[in-house]
Amino acid sequence: MIEVKNLTKKYGNNIAVDNLSFTIDKGKIYGFLGPNGAGKSTTMNMITGYIAATEGEVAINGFDIIRESKKAKACIGYLPEIPPLYQDMTVNEYLNFAAELKGIKKAERSKSVAEAEETMRISDVSGRLIKNLSKGYKQRVGLAQAIIGLPEILILDEPTAGLDPKQIIEIRDLIKELGEKHTIIMSSHILSEVSAVCDHIMIISKGRLAASDTAENLTKMMQPEVRLDITVRTDTKTAEEILAQVENVSEYSVVESQEQGASDAEVKYKPEFDLRDEIFRAFTEKGCSIIKMNMAEVSLEDVFLELTEGDAALYGSEGEYMQPETAEEFDEDYKKSDREKVSVESETSEQFKDGFADESDAGSETVSGTDEETYKEEDDDGNI
Repeated sequence: MIEVKNLTKKYGNNIAVDNLSFTIDKGKIYGFLGPNGAGKSTTMNMITGYIAATEGEVAINGFDIIRESKKAKACIGYLPEIPPLYQDMTVNEYLNFAAELKGIKKAERSKSVAEAEETMRISDVSGRLIKNLSKGYKQRVGLAQAIIGLPEILILDEPTAGLDPKQIIEIRDLIKELGEKHTIIMSSHILSEVSAVCDHIMIISKGRLAASDTAENLTKMMQPEVRLDITVRTDTKTAEEILAQVENVSEYSVVESQEQGASDAEVKYKPEFDLRDEIFRAFTEKGCSIIKMNMAEVSLEDVFLELTEGDAALYGSEGEYMQPETAEEFDEDYKKSDREKVSVESETSEQFKDGFADESDAGSETVSGTDEETYKEEDDDGNI
């Protein structure tokens, strides 16, 4: 569905994305994970055609994002990190504007907007000015514009950035629901969000793909041995003697525990063996009671830190990683790169905005016959 080949983006001597290649299959939620400045947003912008790659190709459903941009972009719904909202429009006006830019026929526009509002659960604020909504609702409006026209692919750049815990949970649940009908790529540096939502994880480090797999397989890859942490009611010498007799233990260490009359043992063995029962029996047969036995597992956080180790970064205007020697050159290089940006293609967009401005000026005092002051009441998040 999405094929990225040897994608590279350079700003002068700085390499923001370095020879990146991967494939996105249909029907999954992909997490694009990396530290701030790793190249996530730059990659997203190249996939959507917002900026051109220095080298490499991006194909959306077989359409090249640069040479066949209209066909490729028709397959994509995009939510940038900062949602592109017009604050003085109502939710409904803005979504109709987005539908117009996407080329949805006028006869189908109202239905498409209504479906997007219902899916994002914003129908109740359809007539409110966007500037009067909470950040959580603004993010929902941004998601609604992304799904208008039911694109096959949704690309979401840091969709929960800046939200409070309640809003994060709400957006996370909405993304899971969208994953039932769309293929989703979600970039984030928040590990809990990626592990909670995504089927497949890609970790990017310094513009390169460091790993690509399920969360389960990534943790297995980073944990060649299982580790048991045990607290047992016996002295250290006895604990060592017992563990020495257990087969398939590859390594162990025993120290005196803070628990009086007990020892703490760390035991390692290969994942193909489950030695918990055997170790338990070995101690109990010698009259030693086990107070605690925990299996230490590698978390996604451990995997992330291991794969991105040494990513201490210096950031420029776009927030991407660069070596210190190129940092001073970056801002000037970035300005030069503006000419490579690919604008949103719409023959009617400028005329529509002009026409819309005339209409909205005439009716700016009221929204659907209701004074604007009505909309300064608190929403569900307690914000005006």
